[in-house]
Amino acid sequence: MGRLTADPELKQTASSTPVTSFRIAVDRNFANKETGERQADFINIIAWRQTAEFICKYFRKGSMIAIEGSLQSRSYEDKNGNKRTSYDVVASNVSFAGAKADNAAQTSFAEPPAF
Repeated sequence: MGRLTADPELKQTASSTPVTSFRIAVDRNFANKETGERQADFINIIAWRQTAEFICKYFRKGSMIAIEGSLQSRSYEDKNGNKRTSYDVVASNVSFAGAKADNAAQTSFAEPPAF
């Protein structure tokens, strides 16, 4: 659970599959001993298909989001030829997690369920 660091953008793969990738800031449970400030970790998230569309429709920068998914690693070479590893959470389920007031404008645009 964390807050989006930027507005998510919906993109399409070459085969027209919707996808979005974004980062969330997740507060740590403890404060820095020296400064007393709380720190955050920044987690990369990837969402596909309807989950990606839902996120892009209802969440904005600063929105609190709860995410359930799997952790995936990928290796690549950066522009300097160094080997790097990236860790991403591939979202399988997402839900609103902030105060109702935080999401009031977003939830008022919800579509009725299909029967």
